Amino acid sequence: MPRQRLRIAPNRTVLVTALVVLALDAASKAWARRALARPVHVLGPLWLKLQYNTGISFSLNRADPIVTTVVTALIALVLLLASLRARDGAPAVGFGLLLGGGVANLVDRLMATPHQVTDFIAVGSFPVFNGADVAVTAGLVVLIVVVLRGDTLMTR
Repeated sequence: MPRQRLRIAPNRTVLVTALVVLALDAASKAWARRALARPVHVLGPLWLKLQYNTGISFSLNRADPIVTTVVTALIALVLLLASLRARDGAPAVGFGLLLGGGVANLVDRLMATPHQVTDFIAVGSFPVFNGADVAVTAGLVVLIVVVLRGDTLMTR
């Protein structure tokens, strides 16, 4: 019986999507830290307003940024391992968005002292967020839609 080799490389779509998210997010956060000394009104309820968040989404767990950093790193590792078997198409894009957004916020958190994430997009009274947060949310929505359609996320 022939032995199958373990596929170690992630799906290329996952990798490219994650790298694009990571690059765009890093550039946008660097711009925000330089350019947003004061809030800027864009249109309607949309503002660009620089804030830092030591917690996770909606500023949860702000008191312990080290725990948040460790948990975020573990989640990114699990996503990376899951992406090794992501199906081509929408599942690969979904995993890439999740992985890229998660790693982008992790890198931002690790580069700051204290460990915090740069947020700068404000819409009405909703908590301030960043591009990586948008990517994570979009990736999750893509994966939920794939599952609701009855498709599989992983290759066998």
